[in-house]
Amino acid sequence: MTQSAPQPLLIFFTSTTNGHCRRAEGYLAQVLQRRRNHQTFKVRMIAQEEHPDLLARFRVDTTPTLLVVHEKVVQGKLVGPRGCGDIQTFLAPWLR
Repeated sequence: MTQSAPQPLLIFFTSTTNGHCRRAEGYLAQVLQRRRNHQTFKVRMIAQEEHPDLLARFRVDTTPTLLVVHEKVVQGKLVGPRGCGDIQTFLAPWLR
């Protein structure tokens, strides 16, 4: 039996007080639900107010920001997505 590659980690850096972050969260949900892509990633939401250390560690200066981490390496970063199209284009290499 062969082992499949581990799922990439999709980190969504957000802020609980930012309306743009709430909209981006909705866009992300829409993209991941299309064509059953909700199983493509392990998704983690990181609130700026709760984990400023993680934002510093990953050099995130702006929320919302999306990072794809695969096998402990950051594979992609999207700062300030404006809609589903931005997110879908960014995630295209991993989506079905």
